Amino acid sequence: MSPETTSSSPPPGARDLAESGVPEGGLQAAGEVTEVPDDAKATRGRHLGTLIRNRWVLGITWTLAIIALIAVGNQVGIGLGAAGAGGVVVVALIVVWVIASNRAADDFFTAYAAGRGLTRVAERSSLPPVTPLLQKGDRRYTEEIFNGTLPGGLAGSLAHFTYEEKSTDSKGNSQTTYYHFTVAVSQLPETAPFLSELALQRRFGFRFLDSAEDVFRNRQRVEIESVVADKRFEIFTGKNDEMNRARQVFTPSFIVWLGEEAHENIAFELSAGALVVNMKGHLKTAHELDEFCEGAAVIARRLLEEATE
Repeated sequence: MSPETTSSSPPPGARDLAESGVPEGGLQAAGEVTEVPDDAKATRGRHLGTLIRNRWVLGITWTLAIIALIAVGNQVGIGLGAAGAGGVVVVALIVVWVIASNRAADDFFTAYAAGRGLTRVAERSSLPPVTPLLQKGDRRYTEEIFNGTLPGGLAGSLAHFTYEEKSTDSKGNSQTTYYHFTVAVSQLPETAPFLSELALQRRFGFRFLDSAEDVFRNRQRVEIESVVADKRFEIFTGKNDEMNRARQVFTPSFIVWLGEEAHENIAFELSAGALVVNMKGHLKTAHELDEFCEGAAVIARRLLEEATE
């Protein structure tokens, strides 16, 4: 089915991604992959050794430990003074561990970007709110972004995305809950004339509650004849989209891939030409990141095949 004729201007979702720096290009030939450290912990031991042997770290730690030993020992006894000195050493080790872990993670992400031909943006940044996930929370940001042609051949951005929700209890105490996701974001303007929205989310809750929940939704639930789909995920399309077009995306082979080969937590949202593939948590190993990006490419390829058929 061919999409309707539209103007040459990009759809709003794809345009917002372009303005935020997400690369254009859709699907490309996958780039050359070179060996990188296994994960964000690979060089932590080396950094720990360097920090522990650092004369400034040793000097400050032992100086504070001696001060604690003398001050507390004079006040309440040498036994508690020794415990206070030990506490200083423990705190110093924790601080050194955190610093070493952060440096190791920086090593890994720098190496991963270089090994996959990507441009790394390490500082805190943001993504445009082009899909429901990227609109959630009271505060939203990214801590790592990699731009370029991702493993699997999808041109776009790979990012660690977080949104925060703030709440206040009956006593006035405030609390912030953090939700972490790894996302692959890409411009697919060719899909906008075909479907304004399409989303797949992993099922949680009970099937018999679907009808009651749908009363409060702004989107249509897409029902397909598949036991695998029914048990493992839910599909939604835009309120004014053609249901048959949404169903056409989910061919038997694509459903099998989603149910049996794709990672069990992978999901996606397509809105106005913007694709956001997501998984809960910040992935921090080369294998997980590669696998996630390759899955995102499979999803993008299927959407583009149907939209441009």
